[in-house]
Amino acid sequence: MSILIDNNTRVMTQGITGKTGMFHTKTGKEYANGKNCYVAGVTPKKGGQSYEGIPIFNSVREAKDATGANVSVIYVPPPFAAAAIEEAVDADLDLVICITEGIPVRDMVRLKDKMQKNASRTILIGPNCPGVITPDEIKIGIMPGHIHKKGPIGVVSRSGTLTYEAVGQLMELGLGQSSCVGIGGDPVNGLKHIDVMKMFNDDPQTEAVIMVGEIGGSNEEECARWVKANMKKPVVGFIAGVTAPPGKRMGHAGAIISGGKGTAEEKLAVMEECGIRTTKNPAEMGKLLKSVLK
Repeated sequence: MSILIDNNTRVMTQGITGKTGMFHTKTGKEYANGKNCYVAGVTPKKGGQSYEGIPIFNSVREAKDATGANVSVIYVPPPFAAAAIEEAVDADLDLVICITEGIPVRDMVRLKDKMQKNASRTILIGPNCPGVITPDEIKIGIMPGHIHKKGPIGVVSRSGTLTYEAVGQLMELGLGQSSCVGIGGDPVNGLKHIDVMKMFNDDPQTEAVIMVGEIGGSNEEECARWVKANMKKPVVGFIAGVTAPPGKRMGHAGAIISGGKGTAEEKLAVMEECGIRTTKNPAEMGKLLKSVLK
């Protein structure tokens, strides 16, 4: 098993005719190794064309009805990306993964409010995320597929590059991954650490989890408290931003400390109190995880 996606997932790419959409759709299709996971593309006014044998449609609804696609990945430019997410949500897809960085916060606030009021069942990951991969089955996003292999370790992270770092360390130790989920670093986004942790807890293939967070907000603390009360598997953690100057926004839009809350030290302290082994050295994530395996 895995979480969120597997080789039965049917993917459409919104923004498939742009340079980024074309490149990552091609690499995703190649990673699927002959399995027909990427089934549609969407670009308004480009319907009837194709790319790499993938038919292109004018709308998400058309693509879903014609191909049975149930997941969308979005490479649409920032001014139009929230509308692209909204279109996918309105089409009642199972999962939407938005890679786009720099979406106006106001657009995302309005979209999340609409999703909540309409009780949307669509799961949103991102924006500003690297995507999701179930190794040796399917990758949706911008992560380098060759550094992953199937195994028992789940990875959830706000940072794309630190996801790759964690995976690289696991691979050096001979530890593959069940699924890796980049939730993104924007202040208004979809799935949080706690949502993904619940999925890993229920996944029989996942034996332990690396959780990577950043300064800003309180999502890591909320997840840690849930882990203490509910998690049946070992979790190790790392928080980026230990050396961040107070009041400075660091990297991701969500990585900003407000009112003295959301510091790396505070997050690490709560995680340790909740039984999550942590490290302040990003080079030690893999070794720390291996040390807690039974």
